[in-house]
Amino acid sequence: MARTRITIFFMGLVLWCCLTKAEYMKYKDPKQAVHVRTRDLLDRMTLEEKIGQMVQIERSVASADVMNKYFIGSVLSGGGSAPSPQASPEAWINMINDFQKGSLATRMQIPMIYGIDAVHGNNNVYKATIFPHNIGLGATRDPKLVKKIGAATALESRATGIPYVFAPCIAVCRDPRWGRCYESYSEDPHLVDAMTEIVPGLQGDIPAKSSKGIPFVAGNKNVAACAKHYVGDGGTTKGINENNTVINWHDLLSIHMPGYYSSIIKGVSTVMVSYSSWNGVKMHANRDLVTGFLKNKLRFRGFVISDWEGIDRITYPPHANYTYSIQAAIGSGIDMVMVPYNYSSFIHGLTFLVKSNFIPMSRIDDAVKRILRVKFAMGLFENPLADNSLVDQLGSQEHRELAREAVRKSLVLLKNGHSADQPLLPLPKKTSKILVAGSHADNLGYQCGGWTIEWQGFSGNDLTNGTTVLKAIKNTVDSSTNVVYEENPDPKFVKSNNFSCAIVVVGEHPYVETKGDSMNLTIPEPGPTTIRNVCGALKCVVILMSGRPVVIEPDIDSMDALVAAWLPGSEGHGVADVLFGDYGFSGKLPRTWFKTVDQLPMNVGDPHYDPLFPFGFGLTTEPTKAY
Repeated sequence: MARTRITIFFMGLVLWCCLTKAEYMKYKDPKQAVHVRTRDLLDRMTLEEKIGQMVQIERSVASADVMNKYFIGSVLSGGGSAPSPQASPEAWINMINDFQKGSLATRMQIPMIYGIDAVHGNNNVYKATIFPHNIGLGATRDPKLVKKIGAATALESRATGIPYVFAPCIAVCRDPRWGRCYESYSEDPHLVDAMTEIVPGLQGDIPAKSSKGIPFVAGNKNVAACAKHYVGDGGTTKGINENNTVINWHDLLSIHMPGYYSSIIKGVSTVMVSYSSWNGVKMHANRDLVTGFLKNKLRFRGFVISDWEGIDRITYPPHANYTYSIQAAIGSGIDMVMVPYNYSSFIHGLTFLVKSNFIPMSRIDDAVKRILRVKFAMGLFENPLADNSLVDQLGSQEHRELAREAVRKSLVLLKNGHSADQPLLPLPKKTSKILVAGSHADNLGYQCGGWTIEWQGFSGNDLTNGTTVLKAIKNTVDSSTNVVYEENPDPKFVKSNNFSCAIVVVGEHPYVETKGDSMNLTIPEPGPTTIRNVCGALKCVVILMSGRPVVIEPDIDSMDALVAAWLPGSEGHGVADVLFGDYGFSGKLPRTWFKTVDQLPMNVGDPHYDPLFPFGFGLTTEPTKAY
């Protein structure tokens, strides 16, 4: 009897040891190399689990049950999509963690990755710091500053539980008629290339001797970045959004590709494909450029993601032949598809194509391997759930001071006085009465531009926190100076109030993507009328807020001074800092300022180059001493 009990004991011990050994999974062991963990997990996954990883859905159709049932690999917030209006960081974290718990309850416990368009700060989120849009950052000529902005954006994204941002946009905008031109740092590929320093700002500095093309994220204070939109998005005919870029191979490489070379070397985790075409071939279906060049030639090892419903737009009209679109997109080398709503249709279609041998399993394995590689590299398996430890980083004073510095450095002084020996700027802080006018002087939404709280931006001062230019002026001038604000004054008001000078703040209304495409590039009314009413009667400085150069002739003749302020974001104090001489003007044009739209496209180096203000132009001033 004793011998029987001993035998049973040892059999139980052996069984326990076997079970214990069987439970060890290399992919769950952080001590294992990323490639070992990736291979181990990939070998364990079913086709259903693999295809789920390739799907990114919008938060509005996501739930813990959906994540669990379909093995969804990623969730995103579309432009303006939030848990609720003015949602707190805690509300964002709770929502994201709820989705994540659904993913962690699956058989393989693969965490999902949450992405958002943090293109000038964590701009979907209430009370986030809103930095100048990229065109303004290009005017700073300061890659170190841009790297700091990347680090701040990463912290503010992590403050809301978000580990993945669809930034930076490294488009080279060659025609300001394009509605996304403000998302481009410059028309000059060398300047855009220099600004890829934002990648290590977002992700952290890649370790020395790292292999080229391997994705890298330093830790839970950094985020996975996304270089976009591959490739040629800024070169379309007449600047029409999502259109055709007609250009030869040499110019594609020399103008539109340099930012990708550098981003890959710096460890960028993902690359987003452009809606546009190159010489008639949709980028979402371009195997030569996505697989042949990006993956094979440049040895990019992160994952390639589509744009929003990007594969639907392979056909015209969109979604006309979805099965074909799936085959073309996945076959081209796209790894993750931003579906974002109709996920069951995509999953069914891709499953059919694989089981019918139209798409080889090797292509699925390549896609999933890349997605898992990024998730392992960013530590998502070890720390899948967000916590509240960074919530105080959202809109922090340190980040607002950084944004204020960026505004100061982004301002380009185009005109200062009717003659060089009689400059208007800087303005004195102590004077009798200053008129502030214009639609953009006291409108935080206009000041921030598109991609701010709402997809297309907003108007007014109620949807997030910040300082308007008017408020900044009032905070900067001497207490004895009377600041009078009249948004659209008539000539009689201007002439009858004994103003010592006027500050007119006008510009474009917010827009995003196709809604911003413009064939005339004029300042909308009542901007031009306000300029004429004020500058025809007073010494005036015009602060122009726009996402690109716009038509300013003949009105520039009546202006005493003109400042291109681009889309400065939430920190209007940066404008007042320079306007009143606490700091000097230093910004340089990141784009050519044309005379008429008939000249477009016109970029520095073109044989027909005849600008109003050339690329790199920018007057300077010295700071005034305190009195």
